[in-house]
Amino acid sequence: MLSTDKAKFKVFEDERFVDLNLYQFGWERCEPAHLFGPYVRNHYLFHYIISGKGTYMVDDTYHQLHAGQGFLIVPGIVTTYMADKEEPWEYTWIEFDGLRVQESLIMAGIGGKSLIYTPASKKAGDELKDAMLRVVNSGEASPMQQIGYGYLFLDQFVQSSADRNQSGQIHRLRDFYMKESLSFIEQNYATDITVEDIANACGLNRSYFGKLFREAMGQSPQQFLITYRMAKAAQLLKETTLPVSQISSMVGYQDPLHFSRAFKKVYSLSPRNYRMEHNVIK
Repeated sequence: MLSTDKAKFKVFEDERFVDLNLYQFGWERCEPAHLFGPYVRNHYLFHYIISGKGTYMVDDTYHQLHAGQGFLIVPGIVTTYMADKEEPWEYTWIEFDGLRVQESLIMAGIGGKSLIYTPASKKAGDELKDAMLRVVNSGEASPMQQIGYGYLFLDQFVQSSADRNQSGQIHRLRDFYMKESLSFIEQNYATDITVEDIANACGLNRSYFGKLFREAMGQSPQQFLITYRMAKAAQLLKETTLPVSQISSMVGYQDPLHFSRAFKKVYSLSPRNYRMEHNVIK
């Protein structure tokens, strides 16, 4: 944990968690006109403004924000944000991703074009701030405990949002299909399943299923399946001494060369090099 009287910053380096994972988190009291961006993130990043003001820019849209509000950055979108010149903001942030994140964003009513968080009440906003700072201050805790704090943050994020979906939207048909598809992937990723197999398990044709999945998860079923398998493979490479060829088979790839190419595309390292850098087995 890097810490000064103006900032705290921590990179979370454990990749074993698939439903929810943390990537980095911190707190900062910014200098006047402090600018970050333009930048594209690979994961979700949420800032909660503790005090002061600033501007959040997404494409050609400018959001003037103040204490008690927050802003969500979604993967693959160019964003820029800048502290006010007179009243620079102080904020805390968490970068996160995972299987259950999209579902939580839907429940909170945040995502798509609605990227600004407003709390249902001042108390609700303060409780979210406290949940986030609990994560920020957990730098010396075990990864399991930090992930536990991460879940508490995500729950408070949903519960405190003024845009929280009270109409039962999460139970709509589309979300039912997404839960069915995620369950099917979790149970069958080690076999040679295809997107068509997942669609059939949901009782949908492939084209319609692909459209629903992309709307709900922000990526295609094929991209999601590859990422899921590679996360499982990374865990096995870190925590076991199993041969790469066996791990390949265990995550649904019968051709180790095909697996190695897919893994390197996701992690920018070959499976063997990844193991050399991350394996915890002595």
